[in-house]
Amino acid sequence: MRVAVRPLAAGPITPNQVTTLRLAVGLAAAAALAHGDGAWRAWGAGIFVLGLFLDRADGELARLSGKTSPWGHTYDLVSDALSNAFAFFGLGVGLRAAAFGAWAPFMGLLAGLSIAAILWLVIRLETLHGERAAEFGAAAGFDPDDALLVVPVLIWLGLSDWLLAAACLGAPGFAVFMVVKFRASLRESAGDKNRR
Repeated sequence: MRVAVRPLAAGPITPNQVTTLRLAVGLAAAAALAHGDGAWRAWGAGIFVLGLFLDRADGELARLSGKTSPWGHTYDLVSDALSNAFAFFGLGVGLRAAAFGAWAPFMGLLAGLSIAAILWLVIRLETLHGERAAEFGAAAGFDPDDALLVVPVLIWLGLSDWLLAAACLGAPGFAVFMVVKFRASLRESAGDKNRR
């Protein structure tokens, strides 16, 4: 992504404009996934991939152009969370006539609300401990966010029902993990204050 964005670094396009485009693309992906038709779902998956690339592009552009800011970082987090939350809700709406029937929109909503809760906890952790305090490190060159690339692959393979079920269980599970991490952080902060 750095190579693709480098020509934009000296131009008038700002990282926040790319983030706004990423949010618009994320909402478009959610709308396509919500349509329910297999072809629309495949297009939604492709649009979702474009959103993932734009998610990388805004950060790279910010670093290359020297236009990083705390507000831009928070805007990026909110944009990503909204895009992903609406995508899973859209997927659930689109699968209402499939295996899970009327439960599918509620499953998508649960996954989406869990993603929103995770975002809130990330922002709170960063408020307490500084920017990027809630990040998980990369392993073997892969960032944990790269796992989102499995979303379009599973959709294209016709495994959307399985994806929705995994998101319905995994996102709330990860939200609980983040609550535990947040509470441990609060205890650690209180301990630091008591030692002073």
